[in-house]
Amino acid sequence: MQVQKDNKIGEIVAANFRAAQIFESFGLDFCCGGKKSISDACKEKELNPEKVISELSKIDEKQANLQRFEKWEADFLIDYIINNHHQYVVYSIPAIENHLQKLASKHGEKHHELVEIQEIFSALKDELLNHMQKEEKMLFPYIKKLKLAVDNSHAIPLAPFGAVENPLRVLESEHESAGKMMSDINKLSSGYKPPEDACGTYRVLYNELNEFENDLHMHIHLENNILFPKALELESKLAMIHSGAANA
Repeated sequence: MQVQKDNKIGEIVAANFRAAQIFESFGLDFCCGGKKSISDACKEKELNPEKVISELSKIDEKQANLQRFEKWEADFLIDYIINNHHQYVVYSIPAIENHLQKLASKHGEKHHELVEIQEIFSALKDELLNHMQKEEKMLFPYIKKLKLAVDNSHAIPLAPFGAVENPLRVLESEHESAGKMMSDINKLSSGYKPPEDACGTYRVLYNELNEFENDLHMHIHLENNILFPKALELESKLAMIHSGAANA
């Protein structure tokens, strides 16, 4: 995998999703921080960018090509995000909340981090559910309309939010907020390492939270670094089609 210091992290993962594992191993954010170059991201973490690039070069390209999200059409990618990541969030939240409630009430005095994690996860839940509803009810249907309009070279009414970059800016900000909350949970749990006296439920919870964070990272990456740029490109193509028709 040929990578340079000035390549953006999000673009690298978009081209090869297995690169996400490398960036995560170095503590580099490939979703919310996807617009940073390797050089800038490593500088912030006081890492040697050459070491990161060396690890990226070891990725097996043949295996990496099994899932090329950036090649998917926008409408297909939207369906994948909803059916895979949105459904995962909805399905996972009740179990995590239930385990947090039990553990915080039973072990909260000795392990106060459980109470803090419970508070943060509750806020994260509210933000994610509201965020996903905005995507499913407003943004995603509009992107599908853009795709259909470009494919058939026909006009569509202007969206109530104006240019598509307007909601994208808001949603990216919400992604950053969600990522920050999940990062705080990670730190409070010492990287999801249960204490020595942890019971079975404690260990299950930390595994659930770890999985939840991993899924959120890929979820945000698919939107920030692949779907949203596709939406901007579709809107630009549609404007060119209309411009050409007007000048004909």
